[in-house]
Amino acid sequence: MTTAPTTSATSSIPTPTAESDTGGVLSGPYRALTLGIVSVVLLLAFEATAVNTAMPVAARQLDGLGLYAFAFSGYFTSTLFALVVSGQWCDRRGPMGPLFSGIAVFGAGLVVAGTAANMWLFVAGRAIQGLGGGLVIVALYVVVGRAFPERLRPSVFAAFSAAWVLPSILGPAVSGAVTQQLGWRWVFLAVPMLILLPLVVMGPALRRSERAQRELETAPGPEFDRRRSALAAMAALGAGLLQYAGQRLDLPALVPALAGAGLLLPAVLRLLPAGTLRAARGLPTVILLRGVAAGAFFAAEAFIPLMMVTQRGLSPTMAGLTLTSGGLSWALGSWLQGRPGVQRYREAMIRLGFVLTAVAIASAALVLVPAVPTWAAAAAWAVGGLGMGLTVASVSVLMMKLSAPEEAGANSASLQMSDALGNVLLIGLSGVLFAGLGGGSVAAAQDSPVPASAFAVIFLVMTGVALFGALVSGRVRARA
Repeated sequence: MTTAPTTSATSSIPTPTAESDTGGVLSGPYRALTLGIVSVVLLLAFEATAVNTAMPVAARQLDGLGLYAFAFSGYFTSTLFALVVSGQWCDRRGPMGPLFSGIAVFGAGLVVAGTAANMWLFVAGRAIQGLGGGLVIVALYVVVGRAFPERLRPSVFAAFSAAWVLPSILGPAVSGAVTQQLGWRWVFLAVPMLILLPLVVMGPALRRSERAQRELETAPGPEFDRRRSALAAMAALGAGLLQYAGQRLDLPALVPALAGAGLLLPAVLRLLPAGTLRAARGLPTVILLRGVAAGAFFAAEAFIPLMMVTQRGLSPTMAGLTLTSGGLSWALGSWLQGRPGVQRYREAMIRLGFVLTAVAIASAALVLVPAVPTWAAAAAWAVGGLGMGLTVASVSVLMMKLSAPEEAGANSASLQMSDALGNVLLIGLSGVLFAGLGGGSVAAAQDSPVPASAFAVIFLVMTGVALFGALVSGRVRARA
């Protein structure tokens, strides 16, 4: 599992040329695939920025402020199952099937969420989106591993982050305007119209790449592992039960909590590479750090718009714009890690990224002090985005480097599963803290401000999680 990959441009391009050996991600052999990947990421990015902006209004109108965190973590809970299915599907038959199916399921989830009559139906729509998103994201990583040589992969991952720039700039403003003028539902119902774009751009090039890959393969891919899929279902069900128990916060909740832990822990131990939870050197630590980074950052980010609306009285548009700086600086950090000559500094970049993320989360909490200007949150999130750009892209590059070609799908799924699991557990934990400290009361949100302590404790805990990531980051280098 830790063998360096031998994937090259010729592994998926039928007739290598000088341009394919020396060109960039927008050169002839790679242009359509790169543009297609960027189109898919744009779709996911617009949805993410739209949700962050519209969620405070949607939760209030659906009388579901107590389930606010559940609307985010529900997405990642279903993603846990989809990631494993997608990884096996990609290894067996290539990434085209899960990619296109995932886009369609993702669009269906948007429709369900946009037409929801209550908060639980809204959460169900988000869970359907998570199924589609899980299928899509693993397929994208496998496309990168199969169709791009190692020298171009940092640039492709930088393009992933760059695709967030336009949604980060326009997404909060557009989503906020739509929410205020037309209603939050149209934020979800309008996004499915973008689905056709990546299908048109990427489809022909991906089909050619897949045909070339099949011609080079001398044996069929691995059989579909039903046991692994069952473990993924156990993990998703266990995570869901833990979240449900966290929302109840009463004695009977111990039953689903224990059942959830009993399902989740054994499944995760078998799904992730051996040694992941104890941060074993090399690939296990790389996989672990992806979940730590994503969970800490996105758990804090989920509550920033709500904090800005309830504590500082900002409109949904202005609250969403607070996160714009993070998307821009994330793209910058990802671009910096892809520059020539920085490969030797991967470990240092990951550690620096975690430190910057911790500083950003702690600084965002200062906005709870009335004397601190609201723009301080945007400045803090610019620092956090830079840290995440350095960390996430570097972790992705290391994962590909430490994966044999035939394990790219499984390890990509493990990386994304760690990401989803980190989000599920840490956003879920944030939801428990939020509800336990009085933030889940609808009456509190409508008649008086949500207690500031509900936000402060969340940011404090997530700062500690990010610092833990910085401490462990030195273990990404395997022993000689």
